[in-house]
Amino acid sequence: MRQHILLEPDDTLPLLQAPVSAIAPAALLVGDPGRAQRAADLLDSPREVGRNREYVTFTGRYAGQPVTVSSHGVGSAGAAVCMEELLRAGVRRIIRAGTAGGLQPDVVDGDLVIATGAVRDEGTSLRLIPLEYPAVAATGIVTALGDAIEPESRVHRGVVLTSDLFYPMPMLGSSLQQWADAGAVAVEMELSVLLVLAGLRGVPAGGIFAIDGNPVASADMKEYSPHRDVVRQAADAAVRAGFTALTG
Repeated sequence: MRQHILLEPDDTLPLLQAPVSAIAPAALLVGDPGRAQRAADLLDSPREVGRNREYVTFTGRYAGQPVTVSSHGVGSAGAAVCMEELLRAGVRRIIRAGTAGGLQPDVVDGDLVIATGAVRDEGTSLRLIPLEYPAVAATGIVTALGDAIEPESRVHRGVVLTSDLFYPMPMLGSSLQQWADAGAVAVEMELSVLLVLAGLRGVPAGGIFAIDGNPVASADMKEYSPHRDVVRQAADAAVRAGFTALTG
C-alpha cells in the first residue's frame, strides 16, 4: 500500500517555511531561486509564500488555475526535501522545469527535452527504495508537455540521466559517454528523485529541460556557460510549457 504523509492546512512546511494552506494542488519546480521569481512573474496575482535557504516558493494562478512554484537548489538530496514537503502539503501534479546538458549530437543549446524517465545515478533515491524501482514520468504529463511546446521550439523526448556529479575528476573520469551510447538524451541532477517520490505516492510527475551545453563534447567543461540568451529563452519556454501542462 502506498504511504502518503499529509500535513494539516494550518501546519508550516519545516524547510520551505511555507504554510500548507498556501500550497496549490499543482506545482512547478525549478532549481534556481531567480528562475522561480521569473516563473512567478508569469502568474496572475503571485505571492511569495515561503523563503528559506535555497527554497523560495510562490503561489498564484495560471489560466485560472492555482499553481505553486518552488526552487529546490542543486542536487538530489536538497531537492528531495523540497519535493517531499510539497507532496506532504497535498500537491497532486508536479513538474520539474530545469536545465540540462545534451548527451546526443543533435541535442544542442536552446533545445528542449521532455523526459520519459530518468537513470537513477544519484545517492538519494537509493535510500528510499531499491534501484530496481523505475523512475518513470507519467504518460499524461509527457503528453501534456508535448502538447504545450511552442511551435518555434526544437524538442526531443527520451530518458535523461540524473547524476550527483557535476565536475568530474580525472582519477575516475566521467560515465557520460556510456549513458550517451545507451541513448540517454540529456543529463541533469534532480529528476529521478522527483519521479521516485511521486511514483511512490501515485502522483503524476515529469520533467522538461532547456539544454545549456554538451558535457560529452567538452569533458573539462571549460567552455560551459549557462548564462546566455539562448539558454534563458529556452528555460523560459520550458517554464511556460510546464505551467500549461499543469493547468490544461
